[in-house]
Amino acid sequence: MRRPVGLEKDRGTKTPLTFEFASVTDWWKPRKILMTVLEVLQSTTAYFKKHAIESPRLNAEHLVAHSLGKKRIELYLEFERSLSEAELAPLRDLVRRRAQGEPLQHLLGTVEFGDHVFLSDKRALVPRPETEQLVEYLCDLTWPAKPRMLDVGTGSGVIVLSLATRFPEAELLAIDVSSEALDLARENAARLGASERIFFIQSHLLNQVEGTFDLIVANLPYVGRSEELSAEVRHDPAVALFGGNEGDELIRELIITAPNHLHPGAVLALEIGHGQSVELSNFLSEKNYHDIESKKDYSGTPRFLFARYG
Repeated sequence: MRRPVGLEKDRGTKTPLTFEFASVTDWWKPRKILMTVLEVLQSTTAYFKKHAIESPRLNAEHLVAHSLGKKRIELYLEFERSLSEAELAPLRDLVRRRAQGEPLQHLLGTVEFGDHVFLSDKRALVPRPETEQLVEYLCDLTWPAKPRMLDVGTGSGVIVLSLATRFPEAELLAIDVSSEALDLARENAARLGASERIFFIQSHLLNQVEGTFDLIVANLPYVGRSEELSAEVRHDPAVALFGGNEGDELIRELIITAPNHLHPGAVLALEIGHGQSVELSNFLSEKNYHDIESKKDYSGTPRFLFARYG
C-alpha cells in the first residue's frame, strides 16, 4: 500500500508528506491521501508495464490527459498538482480497460492519422500507422487534374478523407460492407467538412459500384481465421479483420473484379498481410496487371502492392 512516512519534526518545522508504493495499483482505491499528476502517471505506467502494454508511458499520458480534459503537453506543467478523488474516479475505469486490452483509440474516442484527428470506435478497424504510409505513397504518384478515386473497405474513412484533403479536385467514392463503419466514416467526413465531396455506398467489394477510376485503393481484411490475435486486435470488428480461411480471399476477389472499374493504366493499390506479397504479386501478374511493385512499411515488411491495368 502507499502510506505516508509521516510528519517529522525538525527544530519545530514540518516536512511534506512523502509516499512509498507497495503496489502499482494502490491509487485505484479511493483514499483520503491525494496523489499528484506525476505520481499517477508513474503508477499507471508501471501498471501498464506489468500488463505488457506497448508504450506504457505514452498510454498513461494520453489517458490522464483525456480524463482531465487537458492536452498531453499541459500535464508537464501540472506534475505537482494534487488530484481529487472526483478526478481519479473516471481514470480508474479507463486504466482498467486499457490493461485488459481495449484499444487506446477506443478509450479516447479518437485517433491521429496523418494531419488530422478522426473519430475511432468499435464500429471500424482502428487505423494503423502502416496505412498512413500507404496514403503517403499514393500522394507521391502523379495523377490527372481531377482524378476519380475509389476507397474499398473504407472503415472509418481515414484513407479517402486523407486523399480528399490532398487532392481537392478529386472525385471520391468510398464503400464498405458494414453500415456501421459507413456511419462512422460519414461522421468523420462531417468533422472535416468533406461530406459534400465524398459518396459513401454500402457494398460488398465492387458489387454496387459503377464507372471507372484512376485509382482503386483497398485496405481489406487480410487475417486468416485460424490466426491468433492479441486481445487489443480482437476488439476490432471481425468483418474488418478476417479475409477468409487463408486471409487473402477478399483481396484476390478484388484483383479479379477491379479491371472492369479501372481506366486504362489506372492504379490498384493494396495493403496486405505479412507473408502475402509474393503470392499476390504473382496473382496480379496472372490476371494481366503490369508495373507490379511491392513496397515496405516502416518496419521493413512488404506491406503494399501497386499495379496498373490496361
